Amino acid sequence: MLLELAAWLQKMSPELGFFRVFQYLTFRAVMAAMTALLIGIVAGPWVIRKLTALKIGQPVREYAMQTHLVKSGTPTMGGVLILIAIAVSVLLWADWSNRFIWIVMLVTLGFGAIGWVDDWRKVVRKDPEGMRSREKYFWQSLIGLLAAFSLVFSISEGTNVRAWELFTQWVGSGFSVDLPHAAGLLLPFFKEVSYPLGVLGFVILSYLVIVGSSNAVNLTDGLDGLAIMPVIMVGSALGVFAYVTGNAFYAKYLLFPHIPGTGELLIFCAAMAGAGLAFLWFNAHPAQVFMGDVGALALGGALGTIAVIVRQEIVLAIMGGIFVVEAISVMAQVSWFKFTKRRYGEGRRLLKMAPLHHHFEKSGWAETQVVVRFWIITMLLCLVGLSSLKLR
Repeated sequence: MLLELAAWLQKMSPELGFFRVFQYLTFRAVMAAMTALLIGIVAGPWVIRKLTALKIGQPVREYAMQTHLVKSGTPTMGGVLILIAIAVSVLLWADWSNRFIWIVMLVTLGFGAIGWVDDWRKVVRKDPEGMRSREKYFWQSLIGLLAAFSLVFSISEGTNVRAWELFTQWVGSGFSVDLPHAAGLLLPFFKEVSYPLGVLGFVILSYLVIVGSSNAVNLTDGLDGLAIMPVIMVGSALGVFAYVTGNAFYAKYLLFPHIPGTGELLIFCAAMAGAGLAFLWFNAHPAQVFMGDVGALALGGALGTIAVIVRQEIVLAIMGGIFVVEAISVMAQVSWFKFTKRRYGEGRRLLKMAPLHHHFEKSGWAETQVVVRFWIITMLLCLVGLSSLKLR
């Protein structure tokens, strides 16, 4: 909004040349981060008081860590604060005509809506399990597939008109069309290697990345501050990739596919970082508010969508290694338990408790130790991911 307003004012009054600063992507990214941070810090206490007054407190499962029982009743659904800060900041500082901004925002708010319903059922019905897994998975799949299907054509062409023409060509050719190099699966550190996916392969991969990252972040959100800081770091790193792929000069120099319009995602990533830092102010141990599914599902979906747009799905798995390991720990625990129950008549566990962060708590680590050490690991993994910008 402010970009369009500045352009209009400069057109009406050419002497107001200082408004040209709004055209700089880096300036708007910094301002988006500061705006989201300010909104979160200012609105945070009011949101916490409102959630407390509405008695929207986190129920704790009976089989959870005993040290977590004291957290019962802590306001949850604090992810609403993050989404509001991101939405307002992006609304102010992003270019509304950018198709990628709209796709990421719709995925973020869509997954946030799913999380809202899940959290609401936990609170109103006093059901710690919330929305049933099949129902949640259905709505996640619907949003993920729609996003993946729209991205395959948006990434392949530089404008909305040409993307629509590619879609009609795909339909008219009997659902068979060659996609450009940018729509292939890129291997980090081997930039000359790109595996063609085709429309179907692209949609399947994108769907798995978007839905998978959403659920992985949700599984990680089990300790005070554990999920939000890795989201900030990974999102900020993806913002760098978005800036590079959206800039023709840097993309050519660093051997990345140039995808016009992706640079604008830096605004979203900056807003997400600012909103995340504001939330961490209140979510640091001992937490005054929890993110809830409304925040975790939304932020995970946003990370997955951005990674797909900038063609860094593998790098996302590297930088978000904590999210990946947390998800794998749950799947391995459940699968092994079911297998041993069929084989030996009783279920056995690989870990003391899943997800992985609870295993370390059971092993004697303090909650803050687990959180800070996972942060350190994520920071190192993000550096590895960022090194792929230059190393080849």
